[in-house]
Amino acid sequence: MTEPGQITTYLERLRQGDNEALDKLIPLVYAELRALAQSQLNFERTDHTLSATGLVHEVYVRLTKQQKIRAEDRLQFLGIAGTTMRRVLVDWARGKRRAKRGGGVPNLPLDELDGLVGEEDAAEVLALDEALDRLAAANPRGAKVVEQRFFAGLSVEETAALLGVSERTIKRDWFVARAWLRKEVGDALGAELD
Repeated sequence: MTEPGQITTYLERLRQGDNEALDKLIPLVYAELRALAQSQLNFERTDHTLSATGLVHEVYVRLTKQQKIRAEDRLQFLGIAGTTMRRVLVDWARGKRRAKRGGGVPNLPLDELDGLVGEEDAAEVLALDEALDRLAAANPRGAKVVEQRFFAGLSVEETAALLGVSERTIKRDWFVARAWLRKEVGDALGAELD
């Protein structure tokens, strides 16, 4: 059972560079991280090689490599974890791409690779990542809203509190950003499939 203030205490220690605090914090938010990971993987193929537990563990490993984690509260920490999950999935997609194009592995007949390498999924993840980078350049708050809502799994209310704007603004940004990303990713995938 989490005592009030425990998460805040460990986040303060993390901001001060105490890496051991992460080991104490993760069990307190593990259920939320796992749910977040599962929601991310729901957008991937059902035969994805990375499980929700594996994704959380990969996020943990990456967070342990950071000098300081600058999260003021639970929501900010979940936002950082969500962004890290995005990076893990993008790295996975890039790895799939490399594997599909050789990656130093001996050549196999294509029919033996069928089902092992999700090229379409890798293309979707990479197209989304590239589009999100372009969105961040054109509409930084819109990109933040997407990261917090989609990758960190925060609600409209939580995202509004985190970004310090109204819920109405978050809803508007979310609507516009999703439409923009849908078009950009669709265009990128259409060009790539041609």
